[in-house]
Amino acid sequence: MRVLITGANRGIGAALRSSYVNRGDDTLGTRRGGTEEPGWLSLDVTAPDAPTLIAEALGDEPLDLLICNAGVYLDKGHAIESGYAPEIWAETFAANVTGVFQTIRAALPALQAAKGKIAIISSQMASDTLAPGGSYVYRASKAAALNLGRNLASDLKSDGIAVGIYHPGWVKTDMGGSNADITVEEAAAGLLDRFDALTLAQTGEFLTWDGRQHPF
Repeated sequence: MRVLITGANRGIGAALRSSYVNRGDDTLGTRRGGTEEPGWLSLDVTAPDAPTLIAEALGDEPLDLLICNAGVYLDKGHAIESGYAPEIWAETFAANVTGVFQTIRAALPALQAAKGKIAIISSQMASDTLAPGGSYVYRASKAAALNLGRNLASDLKSDGIAVGIYHPGWVKTDMGGSNADITVEEAAAGLLDRFDALTLAQTGEFLTWDGRQHPF
């Protein structure tokens, strides 16, 4: 199986990459910063040339699975009175929404050739059912990523491409913090199972890392 994972150099992305590499899948991970190591693509999903670099890296070979994992959480701990500067909105949406769409569009020919799958890492913070307040920028971006995935699932179903959207759990990473519920290894193992099980029958679903339906 051929897999592309964005933001694969740390956290959940790194754990997913290790899992696919260890089971023998042809795995390409993206990360910011220059690299010539095999299995890596130097890429910032917000950069204007990102789609071109992705298309060139994939070439004419089919792609079985695209995992859109790259993202940022820049407004953690902000106060409504003093935080949430306009540039944070712009940077967050560039990475968490526009970057996802541009990546998918660049990889689409390879996905169509394989009748592949797309996995979008969103968050429970995307849910308008669970709305405790705060983190407005991050919540809005992840809600947009969820909406994007749901609509892509509808449009790409005729191409045989299944799209899943996932809450990875509250994970012990730099983003999730040390008080989170699960390790990156637990999250990656659960997500890998979800991606393996994804078919057109489940396209457009919003699932947790351990397979439960998440409220929208």
